[in-house]
Amino acid sequence: MTGVRVNAHADDEVLAAIGLSPLRDLPPELVAALTAEATRTLVRAGETIHGEGEAAPHLELVMSGLVRARVSAPDGRMLTVRYCRAGALVGTATLFAEGTRPFGIQALTDSSVFTFRPLIVRQLAAQEVRVANALLAETSARVLSFLGELSGSAFATVRQRLARHLLDLASERRHGRELVAAITQQELAEATGTVREVVVRVLRELRQEGVVHTGPHGITILEPERLFAAAQAQRWNAGS
Repeated sequence: MTGVRVNAHADDEVLAAIGLSPLRDLPPELVAALTAEATRTLVRAGETIHGEGEAAPHLELVMSGLVRARVSAPDGRMLTVRYCRAGALVGTATLFAEGTRPFGIQALTDSSVFTFRPLIVRQLAAQEVRVANALLAETSARVLSFLGELSGSAFATVRQRLARHLLDLASERRHGRELVAAITQQELAEATGTVREVVVRVLRELRQEGVVHTGPHGITILEPERLFAAAQAQRWNAGS
């Protein structure tokens, strides 16, 4: 991560993000201990925060922006397995697992992240059951989420995966009363584990059906209910 780092403390912005996170029920004294020696980093859109194959433990709290976790195949295709917004903890499992990580973390938009000191977090988890329980709950949620995402990607069609990602991204941005997914066709291909040519074909079909409109600022969802129906089909196929 090569963004601009500054020393940080639990100011109002950090506390607001913690209030949205799995750490929200911790008392102020534990929050103060957890945030000791933390740093705040401004990450530019498209920048890699952690690459695949890294082994060092890390824990970040997303304060603003949109960050994703992605995996890649040997042929270069990529698949987004998680979108992280304000309040999301990133890297909890790396605090306690050995070996290299099979996923990378990337900022999709200009983002602000709060980076904890792994040693401090692990020491507090060993001493305070409330901290350990919060991290365990987060890790468990991530395991279930990743299993659901991977099974959905394995059994769903590209159209169904694309519908889910568009709805997920569009929830972050509105242009007037319209839902807009600020993503390129290449980025959408990477998010859904396919190639750009396939995404172009599926988007053409959705345009012809009047479900979406594509433009220079992203993909506008004209019929959210119809797109949601396709996303629900993905969940059904995934057995969820």
